[in-house]
Amino acid sequence: METLLPGFFPATAMPDPDWWEALWPDPAQVVVKLGVEAQTEVVDLCCGDGLFTVPLARMNRHVIAIDLDPALLDKARARLLRAGITNYDCFAIDAYQLAEVVREPVDFVLIANTFHGVPDQKRLSRAVAAILKSGGRFAVVNWHRRPREETQVLNQPRGPRTAMRMEPEDVTAAVSSSGLRFERAIELPPYHYGVIYTK
Repeated sequence: METLLPGFFPATAMPDPDWWEALWPDPAQVVVKLGVEAQTEVVDLCCGDGLFTVPLARMNRHVIAIDLDPALLDKARARLLRAGITNYDCFAIDAYQLAEVVREPVDFVLIANTFHGVPDQKRLSRAVAAILKSGGRFAVVNWHRRPREETQVLNQPRGPRTAMRMEPEDVTAAVSSSGLRFERAIELPPYHYGVIYTK
């Protein structure tokens, strides 16, 4: 049984950088496919070590990176520093408490590879909806519900337990109670998809 610190979501620990970057060799392309518009205000929710934070910051006015783990935020800051990026803020808070640090409505919120482990997905969706501008978007990147043995990276099974995986319609069922509207779903090969919702 997993032992979790308070506030940590199950089965959402940060993977080793070697296979994570092998799986996502071009995070900037993912950001573009998700429809993030340039020069906007963005939140990278549960940002981990900042793999997606860097391309988000490169194309936008300002990025708020949020993760519960201060050690991961330190890695994200180091990644941003190496890239010469300064238009960001980092906050170590519980994801449900977004509004405590996001003081003005934002244009886009991204959560990648974490939503499957959120114990109260409806509560988190409401927290996201509360900080979005009218017309703002929420993007969820998730693993397809395929057997874990089939989702191999560097010749090893990777990703969350099969039972925890969700398909786009499962995500939509959780997000819809927040008032956010389904906009579209996209494929992110080899094992992921993205679902975008609009306020």
